[in-house]
Amino acid sequence: MSNAKAERQPTLTRHTEAETCSDPSSVMTLLADSDGFTSYRSTFTEGAVGAPPHFHTRASELFFVISGALQVLVGEEITVLEAGDFLAVPPHTPHAFAAAPGREADALFVFTPGMGRFDYLRLLGRVMRGEADAKEIAASAERYDNHYVESPM
Repeated sequence: MSNAKAERQPTLTRHTEAETCSDPSSVMTLLADSDGFTSYRSTFTEGAVGAPPHFHTRASELFFVISGALQVLVGEEITVLEAGDFLAVPPHTPHAFAAAPGREADALFVFTPGMGRFDYLRLLGRVMRGEADAKEIAASAERYDNHYVESPM
């Protein structure tokens, strides 16, 4: 009897072989990008801006702070996540994040389901470095399920 769904294989990404993307205030280490999940690690310098308010229609976004502190806006509430803290943001929930004031941050991000987001992360780095136009980000909203919104916060 054949299995209708292809079985997923384990995913292993060695730190020494992982691709990195950087902008002036953060470095993203790209870990895994599949239909099951997308995962990357970001290190933010003090004062790093992170991501403005946005939401995803299909994916939940998971945050795990490895060290330092990450300031996160979820809906209209701002919370500081410290080392060891975990946050899961469900689809359609506006959120934003940055290094907490006066702090650096090192965080693991996971999107589930995944959807080939590494090209989006590469684009963000190019825009932050002035190598691409920010209009490309807006034009890719549906493709990467990343929808920016206004926030009173």
